[in-house]
Amino acid sequence: MQEYRSFALIILSIFAITLLGAYFSPTFQEQKDWLELFFLFGGVLFIVSTLTLFAALGFSSFAMYMAVFLAAVISMFGILGAIIVVLLTYLAWGSVFAMEVLLFDAGTETAKEWFVSRYTFQTFKIEFYAFYPLIGCMYLFLELVPNLFSRESIIDFSPDRVLKEMERLLS
Repeated sequence: MQEYRSFALIILSIFAITLLGAYFSPTFQEQKDWLELFFLFGGVLFIVSTLTLFAALGFSSFAMYMAVFLAAVISMFGILGAIIVVLLTYLAWGSVFAMEVLLFDAGTETAKEWFVSRYTFQTFKIEFYAFYPLIGCMYLFLELVPNLFSRESIIDFSPDRVLKEMERLLS
């Protein structure tokens, strides 16, 4: 609990300092710059907390929250805003899922525990196919591109092997 208090104190301090900077700025332009920074920090905090929520709850528990959130976005920004939110959500959750799949394929125990606590084989299979392009991108950026620079060995990724191991693990 202590680490959460420290984290909350840091966040509150950042917001307080930016507001004090806006209040004590001598010119209007500086006040505007401090207030823009305040709102930028608020946006970053929102994005980080949303990504943390994605990782903590998992996609199935997140569906109701996402429906309410999309309704609010559509009412404020229209269909284009909803499309942007859906694409960003796909990228955010897909990146988390793809990273966990690659960690699972590499034999990491925490990745196995992560999947066991959140998925049945059917739900895993649905998300595996939905996020397959992101799994390929993650593999490219985490295995193949670093190999070009360091010439380290590459972990062979096999989607069929992952599905078979997941079926055995989650059934």
